[in-house]
Amino acid sequence: MKNPVCLAEITSPHGIRGAVKVKTFTEYSEDVFDYPTLRDQAGHLYKLNLFAPKHNDLLVVTIDGVSSRDDAESLRGTKLYVDRSELPETDDNEFYYEDLVGLNVIDQSGEDIGTVLAVQNYGAGDFFDIKTPESEIYTLPFTQEAVPQVDIKAKKIIINKEYLLGGK
Repeated sequence: MKNPVCLAEITSPHGIRGAVKVKTFTEYSEDVFDYPTLRDQAGHLYKLNLFAPKHNDLLVVTIDGVSSRDDAESLRGTKLYVDRSELPETDDNEFYYEDLVGLNVIDQSGEDIGTVLAVQNYGAGDFFDIKTPESEIYTLPFTQEAVPQVDIKAKKIIINKEYLLGGK
């Protein structure tokens, strides 16, 4: 895959017949079924089939060729990707979270804060992990108040640093 974008992660087995729970990173969980070419890091193809309705914001799916709990357990933590070329084009003010990783982070006065390390979702909304030049890691909620501007073309986001959390 030339330019992989992670769309889902297998989180755990579900039952004894090989079903798994999958966390998706698509706008709507079921959108993951629109991509028949999901692959892992090694390039293995995964064909997902809906097994049960969403369970705690996770899809419960079967995967062709996975028929036991042991098989399913071996896939725990596997991330599933598509090539960027398979994703729909974005409009001017739209972006994929993958596009945000590596962007420069500055505050509203122009001070360099760091770079976006990752975009996470812990269930209460989306958050940026931001790495400072001193290698400290801060978390920032991805809200309009905390992140008033995202400029993909200029490769930067402008934040309100009052909302920075932590420092690890």
